[in-house]
Amino acid sequence: MSGIIKKVSVKKGLQPGALVHIGDKKVEEVKIEVIDYDAEHFEEKELAEFRETEKYIDESTVTWLNMVGLHDVQFIQKLGEHFGIHRLVLEDVLNTDLRPELDDYEDYIYICLKMLYIEESTGQLLVEQISLILCPKTVLCFQEVEGDAFEPVRERLRNSTGRIRRVGPDYLAYALVDAIVDNYFIVLEEIGDMIIKLEDELMNDPSNETLRKIYAVKREMVMLRKYIWPLRELVLKLQMSESPLIEKGSKIYIQDLYSHALHITDTLETYRDMISDMLDTYLSLSSNKMNEVMKILTIMASIFIPLTFVAGIYGMNFEDMPELHHRWGYPAAIAVMVIIAIGMVYYFRKKKWL
Repeated sequence: MSGIIKKVSVKKGLQPGALVHIGDKKVEEVKIEVIDYDAEHFEEKELAEFRETEKYIDESTVTWLNMVGLHDVQFIQKLGEHFGIHRLVLEDVLNTDLRPELDDYEDYIYICLKMLYIEESTGQLLVEQISLILCPKTVLCFQEVEGDAFEPVRERLRNSTGRIRRVGPDYLAYALVDAIVDNYFIVLEEIGDMIIKLEDELMNDPSNETLRKIYAVKREMVMLRKYIWPLRELVLKLQMSESPLIEKGSKIYIQDLYSHALHITDTLETYRDMISDMLDTYLSLSSNKMNEVMKILTIMASIFIPLTFVAGIYGMNFEDMPELHHRWGYPAAIAVMVIIAIGMVYYFRKKKWL
């Protein structure tokens, strides 16, 4: 549950806009990476100090400022004041427990998304909050950890591939959101492989460990739904936005992004249905196993009940029981019991109960 709910009690009693980091400290030092470009110019570097951001406020180039680490509240406050970002937006940037959302503040657009990863060693779902702020000539990106799904975007900028270097920051913001959404497909594909393996295990040799794995995947489905389901609304708001920050030429790409979002949510719902069906199947198989055991025990009891009756009759040892003094009394009783047992087994087989 720690991956689903974070402690927000630290903000109790504070005024709106109070800047408090909610989440784990995932890097030791905050780092700012900058990519500044246009059709002819490209510069990529890591900034040593905050003051270096001032020279990138330029009307002729597009700047991507990528900040890694959210625990340094003063640093983020200075950056927000530098670019004129409202404190309520900065408050959301610092709160890593937000659902995906998009807010239009006229001078800039705030976008909050979740970056999803599957840890290879454990298969555990990892979640990182990504905040994007689209300004007239700048895109601010806030990450919790180093390493992301943005490397293909960086390569396109370095190599001037496609139209990304010839258009404005709105297309850069679209490209970053698209990279996050494309990474969802990778995560869902890995989860789909896990579900297929669980299905094979369920049908071949289900055990308590199988049930534990099913519940683990089901818990991840809950987290995925929390972070992916609002994606459709977010992309639709971006597509329908009338903000001057989003050029008309970018709308067609955002429309394609909306199709991807629909595909992802449909896939997610399909996987959730499959997990629910697997739980039902496991319970049915367990019930069938129990029924088989009870069936065998019932048949064995049914066979031995008449044999016990015969043995009980001839175990009373009354003096006037003629069979007790007959020479062939004991073999006859045994023969009757064997015939009864064989007859009942034959009857059960004829009824296909065995």
